[in-house]
Amino acid sequence: MTNSLERSLAGAAGQRPGKRQRLIAAASQLLHQQGAERTTLADIAEAADVPVGNVYYYFKTKDDIVAAVIEAHVQRAKTALASIDSSHRSPKSRLKALVGEYAGQSEVIALYGCPHGSLCSELDKRSARPDFALAELMRVPIGWAEDQFRALGRRDAHDLAVSLISAYEGSALLANTFRDPGILVREARRLNRWIDTF
Repeated sequence: MTNSLERSLAGAAGQRPGKRQRLIAAASQLLHQQGAERTTLADIAEAADVPVGNVYYYFKTKDDIVAAVIEAHVQRAKTALASIDSSHRSPKSRLKALVGEYAGQSEVIALYGCPHGSLCSELDKRSARPDFALAELMRVPIGWAEDQFRALGRRDAHDLAVSLISAYEGSALLANTFRDPGILVREARRLNRWIDTF
């Protein structure tokens, strides 16, 4: 796992990412694959190739690293949406590009669920939880989709954005439950037809 993490985090110069960055990447992957409750700081340290004692230099508790993972997810989402904005000219094509991004992850989502939805669902059930910025994981794509629907002249832009993200999250849950990536692919086709009606 470490090699794939390092490749995904390597900069333009191909340098090995720093320990904090490797810890966040490893935690992100492990939280998605096995959940927050089952993932230990020792697991994260091993996956990041960082001595377990060094983890505490960057993160005092597991909740601190979970908060950093949430922040990293939010930043990646913003970066991905900005990339869609810059590479697609019309609101419809941008919305379809977002749907394509979701469908492109169908195999991984069928195995582990939506990384954002799963994290929100699991952490929200904890009886004592810190003030994680969980809502941002959903607020960012909903807000972006709302902007696209508003650009299409829709007064109900917010409701349409919620419907779009709900459709994805629901199909991600079903794809994971049935281990069937085809559910997401078929839902993506349906969503594209729906977007064409605006």
